[in-house]
Amino acid sequence: MADTLNVRMPEFTVPRHVAIIMDGNGRWAAARGLPRTEGHRRGVEAVRRTVRAAGDLGIKILTIFSFSAENWSRPAAEVGELMALLRRFIRNDLAELHLNGVRVRVIGERADLAPDIRQLLEEAEALTRGNDKLILVVAFNYGGRQEVARAAQRLARQVADGSIVVGDITAEAISGHLDAPDLPEPDLVIRTSGEQRLSNFLLWQAAYSELVFVPTYWPDFDRSALENAIAEYRRRERRFGGLIAQTGS
Repeated sequence: MADTLNVRMPEFTVPRHVAIIMDGNGRWAAARGLPRTEGHRRGVEAVRRTVRAAGDLGIKILTIFSFSAENWSRPAAEVGELMALLRRFIRNDLAELHLNGVRVRVIGERADLAPDIRQLLEEAEALTRGNDKLILVVAFNYGGRQEVARAAQRLARQVADGSIVVGDITAEAISGHLDAPDLPEPDLVIRTSGEQRLSNFLLWQAAYSELVFVPTYWPDFDRSALENAIAEYRRRERRFGGLIAQTGS
């Protein structure tokens, strides 16, 4: 009989790339009779917890849907508060992220952003460019359809200038012209609040991602909720359209 004391238990494996739709700030606040702005503020605290937990668990890439291209249609006061929270998060948390080896990447359209917001995002990327413990991808002013349209426009310009022909526009070519073409597609997409839709988030990249929907409102999301979502992911068989299950971590 084998010496059971020398048998190593399998380690808790994690997906390499986790993406999160952070939903439910407003409903969290409403359930407590608080203003929506308090829900957003508490949502920033959940971001801090989740980034730390992702690093501790060994996740290599964490993508968060922080502000969608459609969110500009919200009331001006709420948009202003969200921009203020972003400014405070970068100014207050960037040093800690850098110290902990987190590299910040930003996806989304930047051309129409306020100059100070664009500068903050660029500074965060520049300061942390050499870090490699965790890549934190911030989807800001982002929409999945808009991202694919930008990729198509880039390819169309190449056709127009003669550097490629129409037949060169393949799925791989489109992938190579997305906002972060060097990053692997997400293994796991989590959405909080119980809603079960992607809401224009990583539509191209999430084609074969495992989707886990959790009832927790985003301000209450913590390490335990992240671990539970990963446990659900590990129970899935990833076949990528084939017949044989593949590991995605």
